[in-house]
Amino acid sequence: MRTVDPAKHQARRRHILNAATSLFAAKGYERTTTAEICKAAGISAGNLFHYFPNKRAIFLAVFEDEDLDRAERLAQARHADDPLQALMDLVDHLAAPAVEPVVPALVMEAMVQAYRDPELEALLSRGNADEHAVIAALLTRAAASGRIDPGLDPDSTAVWITALIASVYTSAATNPGFDPPDQLPTLRLILARFLEAKPQNP
Repeated sequence: MRTVDPAKHQARRRHILNAATSLFAAKGYERTTTAEICKAAGISAGNLFHYFPNKRAIFLAVFEDEDLDRAERLAQARHADDPLQALMDLVDHLAAPAVEPVVPALVMEAMVQAYRDPELEALLSRGNADEHAVIAALLTRAAASGRIDPGLDPDSTAVWITALIASVYTSAATNPGFDPPDQLPTLRLILARFLEAKPQNP
């Protein structure tokens, strides 16, 4: 029996996902075929189905892998010593993929497909909920330590922070004049000024 090399298997799986991601972003899920994915990845259909049973599994895997990476980053942020610095670094981390040419369009496609696929909708919703929870926890800690305005409600503020991050992706996908690398420092500045602790009246 042939032994499967886990490292090679994972590398080939990632290669297929990278090829499929570019196609999903450029053409959309519905218009992308498994034959096109095979051609882009340089593999046969038989090899493709050794890694993924169908096109839907490939599309889900793109976001499942991202979910695992995000979970690790969220755990690190939640337990950081400096909650405000951790929050700002987390915002940078969550918004940074928007600078990649294919990512904003892929995010928009995922939003469309989530209306039709309960499993994808649950995956995206869980990721959003996890981000919200960690951001709210960091805001609570930062307010308690006097680092940000204690009058801000953590849950409501977390809603707005995640909405601003999401707007980077939607703007990049729909507005040709929107340049994420130029706009990310502005996002950070907006948040820093919004969260800033107000001086107490004497």
